[in-house]
Amino acid sequence: MGRVASVAHVDFVAVARVEDVPPGTIRSVRAGDEEIALAHCNGGFYAVQQHCLHLQGPLGEGRLEGCVLTCPWHGWQYDVRTGQNEFDLAIQLHTYDVQVEDGEIRVGLQESTRENDSVSSRT
Repeated sequence: MGRVASVAHVDFVAVARVEDVPPGTIRSVRAGDEEIALAHCNGGFYAVQQHCLHLQGPLGEGRLEGCVLTCPWHGWQYDVRTGQNEFDLAIQLHTYDVQVEDGEIRVGLQESTRENDSVSSRT
């Protein structure tokens, strides 16, 4: 009997230079077709989806305090390290892997393919 197989490939795309995102800031960037909010806190860079899960507010225009991002529209808050909503643990932003190399910040975009279930019989 066949099983479902998932194959994922991550491409890292340059989105900014380290000096473009000072500590304690957040900004909107684009990686391929993805709009992303890129934050610099606790000595690291973190990337989450650009649009708030409440009413799609632009998170890259929000306020960053520590690693907590506040949506500029209605105050929803998320931890940029995990994407977790600060008020409702069932709500979580999509997060992206981040790499820094030679002063360049790169965000991982995942390309997934999924094979269909297959049933094989042996006679």
